[in-house]
Amino acid sequence: MTPLRQLISLLHLASPALPIGGFSYSQGLEGAIDCGYVRDADSAERWIRDNLLHVQAQCEAPLWLLLHRHWRTLDIDAVREWNGWFHATRETSELRLETEQMGWSLAKLVGQMEWGDKALRAHLATLSPTCLPTAFAAACVALKVDEREGLAAYCFNWAENQVAAAIKAVPLGQVAGQHMLRRLHDAVLAAVDEAAQRAAASPPQLSTFSPMLGLLSSRHETQYSRLFRS
Repeated sequence: MTPLRQLISLLHLASPALPIGGFSYSQGLEGAIDCGYVRDADSAERWIRDNLLHVQAQCEAPLWLLLHRHWRTLDIDAVREWNGWFHATRETSELRLETEQMGWSLAKLVGQMEWGDKALRAHLATLSPTCLPTAFAAACVALKVDEREGLAAYCFNWAENQVAAAIKAVPLGQVAGQHMLRRLHDAVLAAVDEAAQRAAASPPQLSTFSPMLGLLSSRHETQYSRLFRS
């Protein structure tokens, strides 16, 4: 695949217009706003940056790299193991619902768009539940997107969804959100580098330690007023 075609594939996968429902979730951000941890642009950016570097980069991002590598070789047993492991680490019903729903939607889209070869699509269709990083990694392999570029798109898409949630729920202006997203570029690159190191370790060094996120997600399930599903 040419670099330009790969870029277009990445733009397609990372687009907010991809019909997998990412706009419906805040991943604990709305709970943080309700509790007063996030109250303005500075605290919103700090929240997103910290989650990107200390939560995503330490678990979901290195896991994504492992899944991408196993999809490339069609090692479906390893894919199932890591998919199940990630699902088990989702601490609350909202976080489980989020990865299940978005993963299912993306896996269905891969089949409908006939991305990749039949073997990959057939294996992807057998997973239940299908977690989002599993489906996104499969989509990148199907579209012949390299792992580092694919992970950067995955992390940027996560950050972009968080900024969009902050714009609606803090609330913030659109220009403030764009400034925030621009300043997060370096954090996305740092998360990719950290993930690569953790995935390369033997055994892989994945950490799910994020107690505040789990507590805020639990509180959000009974929060009086909500814009988002997590």
